[in-house]
Amino acid sequence: MKKSLLTSLFAFLGIIVCSAVPERKDIMDRTYITPVRIVWTAGDVEEPGILLKEGTGQSDVAGLPCCNMHYTKDTTSIILDYGRELHGGLKLVMGGSERYPKLVRIRFGESVAETCSETCDTEWVDRHSTNDHAMRDFTMKIPRDGSIEIGCTGFRFVRIDLLEENTTLALREATAILRFRDIPYQGSFRCSDERLNEIWQTGAWTTHLNMQEYIWDGIKRDRLIWLGDMHPEMSTVCAVFGYNDVIDRSIDLACGQYPIPKWLNGMSSYSMWYLIIHYDWYLQNGNREFIEKHHDYIRGVIDNFDKYVQEDGSEEITDWRFLDWPSSPDVTGTEAGYRALLCLALEDGAKLCKVIGDKEYESRSLAVRERMLKLIKPHNGLKQAASLMAMAGLIPAKEACDEVISKGGPKGFSTFYGYYMLEALAMAGEYQTALNIIRSFWGGMLDMGATSFWEDFDLDWTENAFRIDEMPVEGKKDIHGDFGAYCYKSFRHSLCHGWASGPTPWLSHHVLGVRILEPGCRKLLIDPHLEDLEWAEGSYPTPLGNVFIRVERRPDGRTTADVTAPKGIKFTAGNGVTLKVK
Repeated sequence: MKKSLLTSLFAFLGIIVCSAVPERKDIMDRTYITPVRIVWTAGDVEEPGILLKEGTGQSDVAGLPCCNMHYTKDTTSIILDYGRELHGGLKLVMGGSERYPKLVRIRFGESVAETCSETCDTEWVDRHSTNDHAMRDFTMKIPRDGSIEIGCTGFRFVRIDLLEENTTLALREATAILRFRDIPYQGSFRCSDERLNEIWQTGAWTTHLNMQEYIWDGIKRDRLIWLGDMHPEMSTVCAVFGYNDVIDRSIDLACGQYPIPKWLNGMSSYSMWYLIIHYDWYLQNGNREFIEKHHDYIRGVIDNFDKYVQEDGSEEITDWRFLDWPSSPDVTGTEAGYRALLCLALEDGAKLCKVIGDKEYESRSLAVRERMLKLIKPHNGLKQAASLMAMAGLIPAKEACDEVISKGGPKGFSTFYGYYMLEALAMAGEYQTALNIIRSFWGGMLDMGATSFWEDFDLDWTENAFRIDEMPVEGKKDIHGDFGAYCYKSFRHSLCHGWASGPTPWLSHHVLGVRILEPGCRKLLIDPHLEDLEWAEGSYPTPLGNVFIRVERRPDGRTTADVTAPKGIKFTAGNGVTLKVK
């Protein structure tokens, strides 16, 4: 049996071990990010601009220039901006000073205001931050010379306060440590609207940051695998990275944590998303073996639903009917959306069983769906519910959009289920409406300083509010600290949440026009919709290689799509599209 590295090393050093030393390799990479801006200083802070210069990571005794923070009675503080949302920690490199160690307070923040907030141990308290999922507020002593690393959370800003009397803190560097998967962006998207380009990239970066050892929903809070929340992230992974084992690993671990007959994450709707994710992941990658690996679990999920759905279409699932947080107050609409989601899941469950030749459970899953169709509940004007009902074929997409989804534009949109609202708009042919909503809703976060997309957002919040990269402004609302509900009140609100990345795959599928017709991307439909755009171009990753597309509008109004693709992929064109493949 092959010895582990640590076992071999201990043997070389003469250390006796009874068996292989348990070890788990860190699959993540690290890089260092220099701050780009001094947001604010208070008290006696000399030469803060030194911290904006790229360093070596090494302390010295040569007396090189430092940012010197001298203790004053009130406060001596500095806030640094690293330019974009990051996941990781902070490395401080000291330049040497008279007394040590120094007592300092370090506060990480996804907004400037969060770095100025106080931490409360009680969850969900207004106007406070929490350390409940990741430590973001530290009081600690640091050395006089050398360096020290602190923290592992989601942040863009860091505040440092010197707390010890009669001391000077000499800082050579205050460098962010970015912990991430060093993987290439196989997919890309560009068009004639820079706002949409930035939105595509921001969605990609949001999901990339959450691709840790497993796929998380948020890097500051909700550093967990949530199967339902994972569907938009999985869709973004497909459009940006193609295959990545983080999806396989996350599904495997979640199923191990919630064995049948338990619901995944303790919620029946998340077991529904499990079937949907499985089939969409198979469409992208064509990996039949992964479905076979989960065969028993898939059957168990179908059994669970079969047990509860009655002949008249009613169901007796006593579990919490969760779609997303903003829909929760509308019990009637949520009920309709929940049932539509189950119909979608059962359809995909049948497809999964068909792939592996399980005719018994293919039939059983479809039979449960047929029973569900006997009883259609009203959507009650809830955009989340109307979207799922359109996607499940329970109501016409045009009706869902005209009567519910399109009304008020982005009003009633949510960061998670906004993806499915956009999908329903595409089904109804309302591509221009969808583009306008993407620009205003997701673009509204960018206007407030976002570099990653948020757990929740409402355009009404932006009225008389200051940006996340600004110090608090008297007389204005704090876009981060003054809003939020449920589990995301105030600064507990995550500003990097993977479920908000839906526009990234949507733009790849509906503007660039790439739709998968056969598993493993063996056959693709190229059906772009430029609407008010002049052109779009980009790439889409497949198991056979990247497909490159350039879409333009001709003077006669027709659309041309020039495609460069690897061998082995068949193509078909959408209506009114002139397709050239080489």
